[in-house]
Parts: sequence; C-alpha cells; structure tokens
Amino acid sequence: MGTFMGVYLPCLQNIFGVILFLRLTWVVGTAGILQAFAIVLICCCCTMLTAISMSAIATNGVVPAGGSYFMISRALGPEFGGAVGLCFYLGTTFAAAMYILGAIEIFLVYIVPRAAIFRSDDALKESAAMLNNMRVYGTAFLVLMVLVVFIGVRYVNKFASLFLACVIVSILAIYAGAIKSSFAPPHFPVCMLGNRTLSSRHLDICSKTKEVDNMTVPSKLWGFFCNSSQFFNATCDEYFVHNNVISIQGIPGLASGIITENLWSNYLPKGEIIEKPSAKSSDVLGNLNHEYVLADITTSFTLLVGIFFPSVTGIMAGSNRSGDLKDAQKSIPIGTILAILTTSFVYLSNVVLFGACIEGVVLRDKFGDAVKGNLVVGTLSWPSPWVIVIGSFFSTCGAGLQSLTGAPRLLQAIAKDNIIPFLRVFGHSKANGEPTWALLLTAAIAELGILIASLDLVAPILSMFFLMCYLFVNLACALQTLLRTPNWRPRFRYYHWALSFMGMSICLALMFISSWYYAIVAMVIAGMIYKYIEYQGAEKEWGDGIRGLSLSAARFALLRLEEGPPHTKNWRPQLLVLLKLDEDLHVKHPRLLTFASQLKAGKGLTIVGSVIVGNFLENYGDALAAEQTIKHLMEAEKVKGFCQLVVAAKLKEGISHLIQSCGLGGMKHNTVVMGWPNGWRQSEDARAWKTFIGTVRVTTAAHLALLVAKNVSFFPSNVEQFSEGNIDVWWIVHDGGMLMLLPFLLKQHKVFWVTTLPLAVMVGLNLKRQGLFLAVP
Repeated sequence: MGTFMGVYLPCLQNIFGVILFLRLTWVVGTAGILQAFAIVLICCCCTMLTAISMSAIATNGVVPAGGSYFMISRALGPEFGGAVGLCFYLGTTFAAAMYILGAIEIFLVYIVPRAAIFRSDDALKESAAMLNNMRVYGTAFLVLMVLVVFIGVRYVNKFASLFLACVIVSILAIYAGAIKSSFAPPHFPVCMLGNRTLSSRHLDICSKTKEVDNMTVPSKLWGFFCNSSQFFNATCDEYFVHNNVISIQGIPGLASGIITENLWSNYLPKGEIIEKPSAKSSDVLGNLNHEYVLADITTSFTLLVGIFFPSVTGIMAGSNRSGDLKDAQKSIPIGTILAILTTSFVYLSNVVLFGACIEGVVLRDKFGDAVKGNLVVGTLSWPSPWVIVIGSFFSTCGAGLQSLTGAPRLLQAIAKDNIIPFLRVFGHSKANGEPTWALLLTAAIAELGILIASLDLVAPILSMFFLMCYLFVNLACALQTLLRTPNWRPRFRYYHWALSFMGMSICLALMFISSWYYAIVAMVIAGMIYKYIEYQGAEKEWGDGIRGLSLSAARFALLRLEEGPPHTKNWRPQLLVLLKLDEDLHVKHPRLLTFASQLKAGKGLTIVGSVIVGNFLENYGDALAAEQTIKHLMEAEKVKGFCQLVVAAKLKEGISHLIQSCGLGGMKHNTVVMGWPNGWRQSEDARAWKTFIGTVRVTTAAHLALLVAKNVSFFPSNVEQFSEGNIDVWWIVHDGGMLMLLPFLLKQHKVFWVTTLPLAVMVGLNLKRQGLFLAVP
C-alpha cells in the first residue's frame, strides 16, 4: 500500500473516534474555549513530537511487521521493548473497551433508549442502572466483535473504508451545520428555571402553566416542583416560586456572540446544577430536584486532559502496518504527520466552533438532557442530528474492531521474540496466521474495561499506557541522536534530540496532570515487566541504545577516576584473584572465589585471572573454554566481576602480565589474591615455590597488597553460617591498618555475621596454623 491508503487514512480512522462525538462539546463547555484549546493543543503537540521521533526511528533501516514495538525494542533493548510493548498492548486493548462503551452509550442514550434492560425511577439510582446496562450490552458487543475478528480479519479490513466514510461525513456535517447556524440556526429550545437548566425529557411545555380547553391548568413542570400537579394553591419549591420559567435558544449560531460567554471555564462538583451565569435568578436556594440537569462527575482541568487524550492516539496505525507498505521509510513519516496535522486542525477548529455556536449550558450537558435527549454535537450538524448519531455509532464500532484486530498481533509479536517466557503460548496462531490465544486474552482484558462501564473512567487508564509508549519512543530517538551511534542514519532529517526530549517531557507531564496515581501504577507495571525480563527473560542482543548509553557512562566514569588516586576513606581492596587450572582446564581451588565473594560482598572490582602455558595460536580454543568454565564458576559463587585469561610461554611471565595489565584506567586492582603452594617441601619440582616467590616479588614491585590464603579448602562456603566463633587477626607487620580492614569486610557477609573480632598483636610468631592466614608484605 502507498502513503494515502496505507498510513494517512488508517491514522485518520484511529485518531478520530468516540471522544470527538461524545465528549468534546462537554470538554469545551466545562473548560471554556481557552482552556479547551490549550488541552487540545498540548495533546496534539505531544503526538506531533512523538510522530517526528517515530519517523526518525522508522526510517533508520527496515521496519518489519510489529511497528511501534519493533522500533522501541530494537532501539532501547528487550527490557524496555517488552515493558513498553506490553503497555502499548494494554492501551490498545483498553481502547477497544472504550470504543465499545462509546458505541453502547450512543445506542442506549440516543438511538434506542427503550432497549435498556435495567431502569429506575429514582434519579439517584438511574446512573447505577445505566452502568449495568453498559456492562450487559458491552459484553454482548465484545463477544460479537471477537467473533467477527476470529472468523477473519479480512472482513474488518473490508468494512474499514465504510467506517472511515462515516467519520468523514459526520465531521463534514458538523462544519456544514456551523456555517448554516450563522444565518439559520436550528431550533433547539432549552428550558430554564431562573438560571438553572431543566431536563426536557419529561416536559410537555416549557411553562409553569398551560391552556387546556380555554382554561389555565398546571403543567407537568408544576407537578415536579409542587406537592400537587392539579391545584395552584399547592405548596411549591421556594426557588420555583421566586423564579420564572424561560426558554432560550440552545444553538444561537455563529453570529450570536455566545462565544464571549463560553471563553471561560465552569468546573462543577458532582451533583451541582448546570447554570447559565448571565441569566437572572432570585437569590433563593430551594431544593435539589431531579428535573434539573446535574453534573454527573466532579470536573477539573486534569480530569479533562485524561479524558480527551485518547482522542489524539492512533498515530501508530501506519507504523503498525509497516509490513504491508510499499515504501515504509517514505510513507510512515509523511502519512503520519499529515494525519496529525489534519486531525489537529479539526479538533482545534471544532473547539472554537462549538464555543461560538452552542449555548454554554448545552455544552456542559453531557447527555443532551436539555435538548430532548439529542446528542449535543448532533444538534449543530446539518442536515439532521441522525447523521452524527449513526455516523459516530458505526465509526466507534469500526475503531473497536480495529483495536481488537491490532492488539492480538502486537501481543503475538512480543511473544514470538521470546523475551517473556510466560507469553510464549500467545505466539501461536491458526493455520491462516490469526493469533487465536492472543485474541482470547485481549477479549478477557477488554472485558475488564467494559465492567468499569464508564467511558470517563476508562479513558484515563488507556491514556497512561499510550503516554508511556510515546514517552519511550521519544526517549529512544533522543538517546540514539545524542549517542551518535554509527548505525543511526535516519532518512527522515527533520528531527532533533531537543524535540524528542520536549516530547518526552510533555508525555511525562501529561501522565501526572491527568492522573498521578494512574501514572504511578503504569510506571510500576512497566518497571515490574522490565525487571522480570531482565532476570527471567531470554537474552537478546539487538545492539540497542541502552548498551551504547552504558558504554558512554562507563567511559565518563573511567575518565573521572583517572583524575587522581582514591582518598584513604574511599580505599577498599580491588581484587585480582589468581586461579590455577589443572590439565582438564578446571579450577583447582574454587574456594578462592568463595573467599573473594565473601570479602567483596558484591562491592568494588574483582578480576579473576589465570594463565595457560603454551602458544596463543595453538591454545586459543583452550583459552576460550577455560574462560567459560571460570565464568560459570563465578556465577555459581556469585562473584560479580570480570574474567581475564592469558596464554604465555611460561607461567611466571603470564602471572606478571596479569598483574601488570589487568584493569582499565582508574578501574585497576590494588590487591592480588592467591593460594599458598601446597606440598612445596615434598615436591621435587622447584617451580611451585619459585613461581610463588616470583609472584610475591612482582606484586611488591607493583606496590600492590598480597593476600595469601593457606589451606583454602577449609574456608567456609557461601551456604554456611557460623552460629559462633572468632576471626583471629595475627598482626605481623604494621601495614597501615589493612589487616584490620579485611576481617571487618568479611563480617559484612552473611557467613560471618555472628562472629566476633578479638585482636591479638603478636610479632614474630611461628605461623604453622590451620585456617585463615592473611599476610601483607
């Protein structure tokens, strides 16, 4: 597919959705034109900056199927890729739930209100009954959509163009209605009691009285506020008595000047009556009546940001189809950015048009109670409100199907990478490639969103997951740009690390602005997935930016360490452990590593070195095998450090090379650890004690400390723990306190936690003892 059909139109269809038709008028009425414009602008800037970063990543090499997940994982590594990929998957799944809830709201509130299963005459219980209706119908819709996707995704793709046509026709109807309202506004009267808005769902006439057979009788409205609906001498609500009932135009039109009233915000707590500030009203409180139009939730700027943001998501639709594009590197940037520019213009212009054409109390009326239960945006449209109602219903159904189609494929791509072991089962598919198990899991998670049953509560949840994904897309681009890795050569040139950093900052700010507790939960989920992949997942090496960042950080730290020798307070033994190998290249004294791990407790530098006698060209394979053996032993003994093997013609020369050359810059060893030569008196071969003496001389010449472990096989293992005992310190030479430091460091390890440290200062004693022998030359 090309740019227009493969990227531009799918992005339009995914970006335009339920929020535009069901909540944008309410956002404008509650926040005012200025703040609503700011909300839309911030969200659009966030997606635009993310699209620029995404374009740079997408044009840096081939982007196969997998889209956004592939880009993030290959740029930031499997840990970040898996965490963000699953967050994006959850966001897409909850988006399906949100679209289904939007479709059910349109169906039950505006198309067939009589289809509601649960009803209540009590105004306080009516909202609870509506939520139950949403759960029942939402579950039924979800099952139906899952069956459509299960039968074949080709049916979803066939109807995609029809659903997109519904969206475009609905938007054109809004613009046509706004233009027509400037000279012939539609007739949608709103009944007001003083400055309070009345629901017209149950009213027969907007008046306290009406004429019947040339007689003035009380209207239905009278019965709602008085204790009798037949007599004028009935006791009535005080506010009803002191205020007049008037009718105002719900759609004054573009030329009415209503825009000046709608500029400013009007946030309300839950249960507050929606009022018109400029209307006259007596200063009487009166009783709260269910015939008033009330705010159903407590509103604030942050809440509106969280509810509106899902309406600008969907920018990944083009990159998710990267495997089907003729030229993905060209189509993804152009199509995505053009789609964002188009949708941003539509959103921003609609904010102004809604505020300039529609009465403020109607804008704040979320469910159209004041205009006889009509969809508020539909009252403005031309030629009929049903154009918007039917168009929005089919467009939300189409968006829900697209989400249920895309989410399982995203999960399948993550599972096939095999970075999260427990997701492997979801990598399987039917013979035609449909991810059946992934679809079932997606349906189960979407059902959780439907059970919430409120569009206003589900929207902030998926906002968090999408913002998390967009944040890491920007981070990936900024990181690759700043590190200037050789393989970072995007064909898309209009990017900069500052733009990516700005996009990342906006994403993070929007997360905490819309819902700080949801933001923390989303970060905790991503962090848990990250740590799980790090410790349990399969190892993958994709040449990611995090590895490049680690190299840059290591280089910076090493250069800082070169600035001067460490202060005495910061001194700790940095070990070079010399191991001896037998003829089979196995370590003779593995307890040396045990001692090193107990002495270091995971802190500081540990280098494990050994020497293979021979020619390097001939013994290269043996060196690699021995290195792997030592690394496995280090892992078993929990020694965190590095392994260094040297092939030399003579053992003494190899040891000398290790002592001289191990380490890098400021990260060099200052202490050599080796074992005492066993049976050197009885051995006919003098090389054992000569090698030992030579090592002592080389260590002394290099001004390094030397730790010699005698009878190392008797040293405690890491699984032992002393219930009592002492560490005896035989202070032979005044060494500046190092011999006192070593037992203190040993006591930091769990093996020696309960031991004590008596001090015996003895000079010139015979050291024929079994056990720990620490000597400092």
